[in-house]
Amino acid sequence: MSKHVVIIGAGVIGLATAEACLKRGHRVTVIDRSPRQRSGCSFGNAGMIVPSHFIPLAAPGMIALGFKWMWNPESPFYIKPRLDPGLISWGLKFMAAATKDHVERASPLLRDLNLASRELYLQYDEDFGLVKNGLLMLCKTQHGLDEEAAVSAKARELGVPAEVHDAASTAKLDPGITMDVAGSVWFPKDCHLSPERFISALERRILAAGGEMIWNTEITGWVRRGGKLEAVRTPDGDYDADEFVLCGGVWSDEIAKDLGLKIPMQAGKGYSLTLPDPVELPALCSVLTEARVAVTPMDGALRVGGTMEISGREEKIAPRRVSGILKALPAYFPKFKPADFDAIKPWQGFRPCSPDGLPYLGRTNAATNLTIATGHAMMGLSLAPITGQIAAELVDGEPSAFDLTMLSPDRYA
Repeated sequence: MSKHVVIIGAGVIGLATAEACLKRGHRVTVIDRSPRQRSGCSFGNAGMIVPSHFIPLAAPGMIALGFKWMWNPESPFYIKPRLDPGLISWGLKFMAAATKDHVERASPLLRDLNLASRELYLQYDEDFGLVKNGLLMLCKTQHGLDEEAAVSAKARELGVPAEVHDAASTAKLDPGITMDVAGSVWFPKDCHLSPERFISALERRILAAGGEMIWNTEITGWVRRGGKLEAVRTPDGDYDADEFVLCGGVWSDEIAKDLGLKIPMQAGKGYSLTLPDPVELPALCSVLTEARVAVTPMDGALRVGGTMEISGREEKIAPRRVSGILKALPAYFPKFKPADFDAIKPWQGFRPCSPDGLPYLGRTNAATNLTIATGHAMMGLSLAPITGQIAAELVDGEPSAFDLTMLSPDRYA
């Protein structure tokens, strides 16, 4: 039976959900707080589809690493100290989740979701720059290579192909770029694409299928009767629907608060710069492992991005964070220098980060006709197609093929 579905949020998760609902014959309205010309987290990211990323952000060692890095203004991870009860609560939950047991339970699920999402990407019949030649985890030091080799062994145990390479064989994998590394781990199942082109394709498909997109509109509340939602409130009036899907990114926790739903969230600010005419262009996307910097060839340009800055939702660019990214690049790719990016304006966006490093995906006790799909942190693009498919199944009352228990939006209730 056709339903009217209101989707809150027009990032990549919201758009993928909208398309999946339209394919099932539903009427769809997407509402977003941004103006039509947008620059959110879905646009300036590294464009990576990453079955290799099966370890959640909340993992052993991250707390010690965070304390080590937080005093360095150019470090890839930073938490701005502040007397914010939400941040303190989030931090305590992060500490509780950063265990070996959590990683062991979460890794198979993240693997399955990423591999399923990759298969859905392969089924698209539209060109958005999808490249299926893998990802290199580039290691500057032997210590870094040894650590990544251990991750690759775990990947193979989980059925994710991974190969360890020394410097010479790494150079053969991507001969078009000069590298200064100890070696690498190659994940052949990983892919990359142009986020802007993919999002534009989704928007075209949604509009062509009869979907409605409403921009520059804040959600100010809900209309609820008993345990069911009847409408969302906005300054321009109420929008009623049969089903609602919350894909609001870093604003999701505030939007859900009026319903008594607790989905702890912090904005993980990231930066990127896109060089239109690089001196060299790799064929493979890569992560500069020790520096936590992502490098992606994209439509003839080179995108370089990184940092996880937990500092609230302040949109101010931190020059020292950008400087840290640009200083890292020549250490691995010596033909580049920071000055190459002097004329490039940095992009910044907010990743929605849950305390345990897992998305919120599923139905909730807060309302019988509400689905939550948010909190994907750095894997929003990678997991968008499968998230959209699962959300559309839940809208139709169908059980998911995946065990969503760990992703329950009510897990912090």
